Amino acid sequence: QGTRLGSNNPKGMFDVGLPSHRSLFETQALRLRRLQHVASSSGQAVIPWYIMTSDATQAPTVEFFESKDYFGLGKENVKFFPQGCLPALSFDGKMMMESKGSLVMSPDGNGGLYAALKKHGVLADMSARGIEHIHVYCVDNILVRIADPIFIGYCASLAAPVGAVVVPKAAPTEKVGVVCVCKEQFKVVEYSEITPDTAHRTHADGTLLFGAGNICNHYFTLDFLRSCCERSNELPPHVARKKIATIDSNGSPLKPAAENGIKLEKFVFDVFGFAASLAVLEMARPEVFSPLKNATDKDCPATCCRDLMALHRVFLRQAGATVAESSLCELSPLLCYDGLDLPKLSKEFQGDVLVESAEALA
Repeated sequence: QGTRLGSNNPKGMFDVGLPSHRSLFETQALRLRRLQHVASSSGQAVIPWYIMTSDATQAPTVEFFESKDYFGLGKENVKFFPQGCLPALSFDGKMMMESKGSLVMSPDGNGGLYAALKKHGVLADMSARGIEHIHVYCVDNILVRIADPIFIGYCASLAAPVGAVVVPKAAPTEKVGVVCVCKEQFKVVEYSEITPDTAHRTHADGTLLFGAGNICNHYFTLDFLRSCCERSNELPPHVARKKIATIDSNGSPLKPAAENGIKLEKFVFDVFGFAASLAVLEMARPEVFSPLKNATDKDCPATCCRDLMALHRVFLRQAGATVAESSLCELSPLLCYDGLDLPKLSKEFQGDVLVESAEALA
């Protein structure tokens, strides 16, 4: 949900303020349509889209897609499935009550993916469609290259069962996990688990020793994904200290002013330890990563807009066009997936740029 953004809607429905006012869902849907078009030289390509929701976001997400006619992807090719829940605990280990007759339950984290895929028949649907390669990502990354053929092709060329896109950490203390090998197992170590001394360690050239920032952008073969689903109970729960609404001893609602309990969640990357090999592809942050986490300051709607429009200016210049650095610049995802699919241009764009048609590029 977009609670931290001041919205009660699912985060994918959020309008970050682009000139087009496209939501994250629409931006990604049109990007997927563009990729299908590029891949359709020898026939009509279909790339199914599976969207994990929660109990709270399932209905509004489905209603949103229905109201947008599934953005032209076809209802049969967009599947929704809710993740599971885990009970919240007090600091002394007791399950917290929402009411006298119900527990406080919260989503089980992105690692709840595996149990949910199996429970809701998604694995069976993938198998029936003949799918072999799966791209898993977080909806809040406005720059994500959904179903990225370069990343998927890289992993497949190595015959890797699982893979991760990483970006160099912006600073030793940046709050992102690090992809690494720990006790002979592949894993992501969370920033909160890395000591300051370890975080600041460097190679001889000055780059961070533990600098492969995890951005929740992963690849799976169907066989490995199926095995992860079978082993989902082996994933450890992680602890998040939260302010949790509950009831007092009289059954009256209690809204705490400070952290009063623990929410448990599983992480999608904890299955890396199940793999015999892991493909890691480092990419440039400005090309692939700009998350939406906060309402203001860092990783917020303003930075998402800034980063997407900066990337689109790069795309136009690489194609031969001229565009001012100060211009607001947005290209329709239906015209451009990663910049490489733009035609050669010689146009000089004046002022702000919103390109919604091929004619506008001429």
